[in-house]
Amino acid sequence: MDVELVIPVHNEEAVLAANVGRVHAFLGAQAAYTWSIVIAENASTDGTSAIADELAATLPSVRATHLAEPGRGRALREVWLASEAAVVAYMDVDLSTDLEGFPRLVEPLLDGQADVVIGSRLVPGAKTERGPKRELISRSYNAVLHATLRTGFADAQCGFKAVRGDVARQLLPYVVDDGWFFDTELLVLAERVGFRVREVPVTWVDDADSRVRILPTARADLRGVVRMLRKRPWRDVVVERPSQPAQ
Repeated sequence: MDVELVIPVHNEEAVLAANVGRVHAFLGAQAAYTWSIVIAENASTDGTSAIADELAATLPSVRATHLAEPGRGRALREVWLASEAAVVAYMDVDLSTDLEGFPRLVEPLLDGQADVVIGSRLVPGAKTERGPKRELISRSYNAVLHATLRTGFADAQCGFKAVRGDVARQLLPYVVDDGWFFDTELLVLAERVGFRVREVPVTWVDDADSRVRILPTARADLRGVVRMLRKRPWRDVVVERPSQPAQ
């Protein structure tokens, strides 16, 4: 398998079937690489679990996995560590990020030009529609990352990321967070140990029905930053350089 795409979901019965159907149709039109979709349902209390199983039973190259505890980071860690795909990726089920950006996300990894590729709403070429409150919080958070953890990437939080499978399997055992800070922690570790992190501009439209609780999530993210500053976990990371594909 070239690319395994994970869609983590928690209580998303309203949009799950339609949006997974859209992703499946989009990937089905791609001929450059083989792919699969994993619906990573985590501790839903509505009809999400049953819908995920139905999609897995009816759509080729789709499967569902179920976790007893919630957490996007927890879901991604479990599925990515078990994957044997050359590239592991994820996107949020709300599809705020335009699917047309997906080839730009995975192709540099398949070609050996990068180790981690992230969608960015804050680099030249990106097109973003969101309210001023979310824009301010996002830019402020990324400014904090630059000032404290000396990060080189512009947008840690966009739910549109991909990693070479061998790189993910090396880094994930060191990633502690099970929630929204998972992305930031993974990126900081990757950058600190010398993996190549590339950003690609995306077209992104804010989901008016987003389940993300902005202020609690921001507080949790800041606690994660403080933890990383205190513990400097990158000093404990032992990795091997990723092998380069034959040209």
